[in-house]
Amino acid sequence: MEGHSSSKEGLIPVERIEQTIYLLRGQKVLLDRDLAKLYNVETRTLNQAVGRNKNRFPEDFMFELTREEIRNLSQIVISPTFKHAPRVLAFTEQGVAMLSGILKSQRAVDVNIAIMRTFVKLRRMLESNEELSRRLDELESKYDEQFRMVFEAIRELMIPPEPKKNPMGFHVREEPPVYEVREIKT
Repeated sequence: MEGHSSSKEGLIPVERIEQTIYLLRGQKVLLDRDLAKLYNVETRTLNQAVGRNKNRFPEDFMFELTREEIRNLSQIVISPTFKHAPRVLAFTEQGVAMLSGILKSQRAVDVNIAIMRTFVKLRRMLESNEELSRRLDELESKYDEQFRMVFEAIRELMIPPEPKKNPMGFHVREEPPVYEVREIKT
């Protein structure tokens, strides 16, 4: 079963993992608290294991988020404690693979397999999107102006939607004033 883990403790749907992958500093990453939930351990326990094996996690495998990155992500992440977390670690695909070397439970093995499959699926989706984009470029170069708008519309549909941001503060909705144009007689 490609989309699920074979863990006896519970299946891990690829979709659940996909929802926890963020793009930070140009890399797809999973956060320590999301990994801890998947592994069924406390975030503190996960981070202690990583701390004891710091030499296995260079900057391109794992990095600590800045306060600004935490603030920006806290608008997306639902947990109310996330914004005030003193330290948040982000693991790249290689960092997650390295976790399998320090977390020895069967659950960790099963979760890592599911995560690796998710990264592969995301890479395939990206490659197919790039292939689609290349083919559109080829078609676009063959046809003239009459199809330009169709190609632009297709490209717009290929752009992933930006996450909705809830406006903050107090907002008053007023009807716009109606202006009349009067003719001045001279």
